[in-house]
Amino acid sequence: MRTGLLATATFAAILLALPSAEARTQLSSDEIRQTVAGKRIYLKTPLGGEFPLFYQRNGRVDGSGEAVGLGRFMQPNDEGRWWVRGNRLCQQWQSWYDGKRFCFTLSRGSGDTLYWTRDDGLNGRARIGD
Repeated sequence: MRTGLLATATFAAILLALPSAEARTQLSSDEIRQTVAGKRIYLKTPLGGEFPLFYQRNGRVDGSGEAVGLGRFMQPNDEGRWWVRGNRLCQQWQSWYDGKRFCFTLSRGSGDTLYWTRDDGLNGRARIGD
């Protein structure tokens, strides 16, 4: 019996030490609109910075790479349009990505965290601003 209690306690201690997976809830079309319309969404960059995108209520989206120092590497500003199709956020830029359309599923994490997956499989994190 003592061995069983010791094994149970050890297993519980291991589970508590493991990082917990954050619960994510995929957003519906209405939730996507409520989450992004009129808001600035800050995409997390691989080097630890954030890239701001402003989703205007009229379906326009503005991006500025100047905030993360991308002016040296690419056109730092672009404008495009966004819309919701099904349960996906879609957008198309004038210059970025050669004007190709992309759609994303969005999932809500804890606090102001969003997780996105683009239709080609690329994924990442973002933060909801105001």
